[in-house]
Amino acid sequence: MEKQFLIDDLKLGESWRLFKIMGEFVEGVEGLHDLGNAVSIFGSARTRPDNPEYRKAETIAARFVKNGFGVITGGGGGIMEAANKGAAEAGGTSVGLNIRLPFEQKPNPYATLQMEFNYFFIRKVMFIKYAAAYVVMPGGFGTLDELFEVMTLVQTRRIRPFPIIMVGSDYWGGLLEWIRSQLLTQGLISPEDMGIIQVLDEPEEIVSTVRKILVV
Repeated sequence: MEKQFLIDDLKLGESWRLFKIMGEFVEGVEGLHDLGNAVSIFGSARTRPDNPEYRKAETIAARFVKNGFGVITGGGGGIMEAANKGAAEAGGTSVGLNIRLPFEQKPNPYATLQMEFNYFFIRKVMFIKYAAAYVVMPGGFGTLDELFEVMTLVQTRRIRPFPIIMVGSDYWGGLLEWIRSQLLTQGLISPEDMGIIQVLDEPEEIVSTVRKILVV
């Protein structure tokens, strides 16, 4: 009988978790539905302010703002902080979608709209749903996770195709070569799948490329 009570308690806990999940979705949609055109920018939380990639993220975000876009990041430090800072200091909308973690992730002070999430998958939906483009800067596992997820969604036509820009040919070159030499050569992806992504280096080129694609 005691074992049955424990099972029932676990089931009840799972049921209540569904309400928490729905609540986060509702909060996310209500908080972002008036955002307008925005670009999601990703990259390492560990990039320091004296790193050239930090300064490049600031510049990219500021240029997007000057071209009529808001900026969405994961709300933490490193590249996320840099992008939020660049957007805010340029006078634009600077969104931080923070994830609650027991380490590393703390909200940065530059997001003019800050939201917090318990669930990675809900946060990912918000990154995609409200983004007109993805800009992916050097980062670790979390950055790779976001990159490959959105590539898969575009490849499988679960979402509309939109610009996915990988920033830094030196950083991403090895990964792209592996994709070509392994996945493409073995027929695990199609040649047209390589067109899902672009690798660019200069902030002005990145912004102008996104604008051209969206106009088309």
